[in-house]
Amino acid sequence: MKHGKKYTEAAKLVDRATLYEANDAIALVKKTATAKFDETIEAHIRTGCDGRHADQQIRGAVVLPNGTGKTVKVLVIAKGAKLDEALAAGADHVGGEELVPKIQNEGWLDFDVVVATPDMMGVVGRLGKVLGPKGLMPNPKAGTVTMDVAKAIADIKAGKIEYRLDKTNIVHVPLGKASFSEEALEENFKALMDAIMKAKPSAVKGAYLKSITLTSTMGPGVKVSTAKFV
Repeated sequence: MKHGKKYTEAAKLVDRATLYEANDAIALVKKTATAKFDETIEAHIRTGCDGRHADQQIRGAVVLPNGTGKTVKVLVIAKGAKLDEALAAGADHVGGEELVPKIQNEGWLDFDVVVATPDMMGVVGRLGKVLGPKGLMPNPKAGTVTMDVAKAIADIKAGKIEYRLDKTNIVHVPLGKASFSEEALEENFKALMDAIMKAKPSAVKGAYLKSITLTSTMGPGVKVSTAKFV
């Protein structure tokens, strides 16, 4: 894969053989984020889990203390008073059964997170084929299936992110924007790693954290030492 001049110049600043301390890695990722837009800083955590086994799954959510820098659109699927509660709490879209054809047939997906009340999961289940592959299905572990829709919305708007293993047993999550201060990114990274360490499945054999790489949207990856987490 051929990289542009900016990427090549940025990559020269990173020693691929070095495992950096988190604060040094964050400083370096900020320095190598040279695109014309405010790049997202991401963490990619390779685990020793085998996600094919239910007892080695990792899935949950964490509120990043400084948010992600992204405006998140929340859809709440509920009924009755919960719809009014959701609107009052700042939901971008609310609805019930009538959303099924809109999402299924019209391809409407103008939202980033879906929150549903437990009594609406039968309705949400019909949208599984559309929402599932996009990672948008509400899930109790992530706090997106709840009767307390106001708290769910407040957490999401404050910077709550979901983390889960992908098919290659890696967790990919946003940490914030390149415009964030190093301190803000360090606080977000610490909150994320605390959550990931707490989520360690007891069935995992061998090393739980195999590698941690930080990267900006267009920049090179910077490897973080896992020593302090072991």
